[in-house]
Amino acid sequence: MELWWNQFQHWMYENPNHTSQERNEKYMELSSTYDSSFVDWTGQEEWIQHNWQLILHIFEVPFYYIEYVIAQLGAIQMYRQYRENPEQALENYNRALSLGSSVSLAEVYSAAGIHFDFSETMIKGLMDFISIELESLPE
Repeated sequence: MELWWNQFQHWMYENPNHTSQERNEKYMELSSTYDSSFVDWTGQEEWIQHNWQLILHIFEVPFYYIEYVIAQLGAIQMYRQYRENPEQALENYNRALSLGSSVSLAEVYSAAGIHFDFSETMIKGLMDFISIELESLPE
C-alpha cells in the first residue's frame, strides 16, 4: 500500500498547482490501479476519492513513506549481493552498520557495497533480479 501512496504524494508535490478535483481524480486512478479488485466499491466512488485525507503522513511528515522505499531498495541490493557472494555481503553489511549515523546515507550504502541510486535503470535491474528470485521459488 505504501508504495502507491508514495506515488500519490509524489504526484501532489510535482503538481503544486493541481486542483482539488485533479487531486481526487489522481487518487481514484491510483486506487483503482493498485487496490484490491476483490472488493466491489460500486457506489462508494466519492468516499474513495477523498480517502487520501486519511493518510496523515501527507500532513504531518511529508515524504515519510519515501524512507521505506529507500530502505527496500537498499535491502534488495544487499540481498542480491548476498546471493552473489554471501561472505563479502556480510562483511560489507557489518562495515556499513558500524558507521551508524556518523556519515551520510550515501556513504553507508557505499560501505555496504551498494549504490544510493534510485534511477530507472537501477530499479529495473532490481526488479528483474526479484522476478528471477520469485520464479525460482518452489510452488
